[in-house]
Amino acid sequence: MAEARKSNITDIINTYSKRLMGFIRKRVANEADAEDILQDVFYQLVGNTRPIEQLTGWLFTVTRNKITDKQRKKKPELLDDLYSGPDNETSFDWSELFFDDTGNPETEYLKNLFWETLHRALDELPAAQRDVFVLNEIEGVPFKEIAEKTGETINTLLSRKRYAVLHLRERLSILRDELLTN
Repeated sequence: MAEARKSNITDIINTYSKRLMGFIRKRVANEADAEDILQDVFYQLVGNTRPIEQLTGWLFTVTRNKITDKQRKKKPELLDDLYSGPDNETSFDWSELFFDDTGNPETEYLKNLFWETLHRALDELPAAQRDVFVLNEIEGVPFKEIAEKTGETINTLLSRKRYAVLHLRERLSILRDELLTN
């Protein structure tokens, strides 16, 4: 039964990928975003437990919704954003803490607070997202090597890291805001 479902999903992906990608590309400027949206659509398909009567309509509706969600959430996705706030806010740059070797107790406290918050936020992530973030960003393992080791595609790994960065940025911005308002 599971093998038949897997084969059916593979057939659907093979049949609809090009059409959906063309639909997405007309509405999204960035190729990486287009690939992420397509991947999200197929994740939703795989996770769907209810019968789908009109598959084509369902796929295009989900795709349109994913495009809308992406446009609403559009933010810069640079990892550097984890460490520094937007230019229009009060300046607070986490990276300044990492290069401060003065031994100042307040700086040491802030460093510890940063790492504790980062580790808690990492623990909140799904294992696949956490692992790719830690391997690539903290341990410095290239995506190509991670892909060879795990059998995942580089695009899948990039997508997982992107979701991890978004989550971590949100959690660290909460800490930054708390520090700036107190």
